[in-house]
Amino acid sequence: MAEPLSLGLLGLMLLALTLDLIIGDPRALPHPVVGMGAVIARLERAWNRGSARARRLKGMLMCALVVLGTFLLAWATLTLLAAIHPWLAWLAELWLLASCLAIKGLRDAARDIVASLARGDLPEARRALAMVVGRDTEHLGEAEISRGAVETVAENTVDGITAPLFFALLGGAPLALAYKAINTLDSMVGYRDERYADFGWASARLDDVANWLPARLTALTLWLSALCLKAWGRDEITPRGALAATWREAPRHPSPNSGWPEAMVANLLGVQLGGTNHYRGRVSERARLGTPRQPLAAGHIAATLRLMHGGWLGFFAADGGGDPA
Repeated sequence: MAEPLSLGLLGLMLLALTLDLIIGDPRALPHPVVGMGAVIARLERAWNRGSARARRLKGMLMCALVVLGTFLLAWATLTLLAAIHPWLAWLAELWLLASCLAIKGLRDAARDIVASLARGDLPEARRALAMVVGRDTEHLGEAEISRGAVETVAENTVDGITAPLFFALLGGAPLALAYKAINTLDSMVGYRDERYADFGWASARLDDVANWLPARLTALTLWLSALCLKAWGRDEITPRGALAATWREAPRHPSPNSGWPEAMVANLLGVQLGGTNHYRGRVSERARLGTPRQPLAAGHIAATLRLMHGGWLGFFAADGGGDPA
C-alpha cells in the first residue's frame, strides 16, 4: 500500500510512529477502537446469556467474528481505496497504523501524574491515575500513585506500542487492527468474574497468545535500552542482574505476559512493584516484583517513560530489520 512514495511497510510505520508522537489520538477524528468497542458491547448484551457452555461458545464466536471481521474490513477498505487511487490507500493505511499506537497518550497521561505529584497535589494525581488504571485511587499516597503509574506504563508499553508494532510489521494495518480487536475484547470481556468468566474466556486466552512473544521481546528491549541509558549517565537505572531477576520473577504475575515488562522495569529501577490493590472496594494481592532498594516516587515514573521510549525504539529497530523493503 506504500507504493506512492516507495517507502515500503517499514517507512510507512516510521511515519505512523511520528504521527502518533505528534498528534496522538485527536478526539475530533473517528477511532477504530471506538467502533470495535461498540460492536463488542452490542454482541455482549445480546449473546451473554444461557448456560455456561452456551456462553462460552457464543463468546468464542464473538471473538472470531470481531477479530476476523476487523481484519477483513481493513483489508477490503484498503484494497478498494487502492483501486481508486494508490494515494488514498496510502493515507488511509497511515492513519490506521497511527491509530493502533498509543505512545503520546501514554506519555502524556504519565506526565500529568508526575506534574501533579511535583506540585504536591495528591487529589489531582489520584484523578490522573484513575484515568489509566482500574484500581481504586481515592486514598493513595505518592508511593502508591507512583507504583500505579509505573506499572501501567510498563504494561501498556506492550499493549499500546510494541505489540501493535509487531503485528503491523508482519501484516500492515489489517493485522495491527486485528491485534487491537483482540486487545479490546480482552479489556471489555476478558474478566474472571461471574458475568464474563465463560463469555470472555476465548477473548482472554487469545489476548494471552497474541501478547506472548511481544511481551518477552519488550522485556529484552527494555533491558537493552537501559544499557544505553546507563552509558549516557542515567545512574538511577541498573541493568546488572535485571535479566536474571526478570526471568525468575515474571511468572509470579497473574498474567502470563504483563509480568515481563513490569518485572524488568522494577529490577532496572531498583523498586518493588505489585502488592495490594483495591478494585471497587475489593482487595487484590499481586505478586511483588523487584527488590526495593529505594521507595517509589514521581521520579521513577519519568525514568519508566525513558525506558518505554528506548524499549519501543529498540523493538522497532529489531523487528523492522527483517522488513523486505
